[in-house]
Amino acid sequence: MSTRAVDAAGVAHEPAGGAARIVSLVPSITETLFALGLDRHIVGRTGFCVHPRDKVQAIRKVGGTKAVKLDAIRALRPTHLLVNIDENERDTVEQLRAFVPHIVVTHPQSPRENLALYALLGAIFGREREAQRLADALELRLHEAAARHFAAQNVLYLIWREPWMSVARDTYIAAMLDLVNWHTLPDVRGGLKGAARYPVLDFDAAPWLAQVDRVLLSSEPYRFTAAHRDALARDPRMAGKWIELIDGEMTSWYGVRAIDGIDYLLRLAAAA
Repeated sequence: MSTRAVDAAGVAHEPAGGAARIVSLVPSITETLFALGLDRHIVGRTGFCVHPRDKVQAIRKVGGTKAVKLDAIRALRPTHLLVNIDENERDTVEQLRAFVPHIVVTHPQSPRENLALYALLGAIFGREREAQRLADALELRLHEAAARHFAAQNVLYLIWREPWMSVARDTYIAAMLDLVNWHTLPDVRGGLKGAARYPVLDFDAAPWLAQVDRVLLSSEPYRFTAAHRDALARDPRMAGKWIELIDGEMTSWYGVRAIDGIDYLLRLAAAA
């Protein structure tokens, strides 16, 4: 009897076999597929799938994570489509079901849940050994983080400006930061999906702002720069707070990037 792997939507998938043709609509998943050695099976990606840089250039673009070109995907005749609950629109995915035989839904919500993601992809695409290597590397990083002590800090993690936007505590980003004892403010949770997971902020009506120790300006989805950092440092509402740029890929990309992401956060927190 064949082994089936269950995705984040509760759908069980049979092994794909050697003829798999994969389109990925998730940048971090695309990077992970390459890390699993699935290069020759990847036929489509989004324009935001930019890693590994030396390999993705050969893969056909099919639009963005939300502005997906359905006809471009249809022309590629994929057997499998990789999507994510947060990053892709449900209506688009439902339209793709009409002509893509297998849609694999992902939704890791914490660094440790990458272990299940590796196992899922490894089982579907016959890369169990490669998936286990990634799992072993991630386990080492998680054990290292758990063994170290970091002073608790409240952080404001900004992902957008005009309007200012941050992240709720039930996001993957917040779970990553928690590994080094950094806790996101405001202390809100937004449920499975929705705008509340990425709350809009009014600094003039934020009593919790006084509790913030550190302000982190992410490189994505808004690309904050040193000029933004310096301007925010001059804002009297930010007086006394440490303000710095942070690599958003290292904190928000799951899959294989989580391994280096934890290393990155451990170094950042150690230097704090």
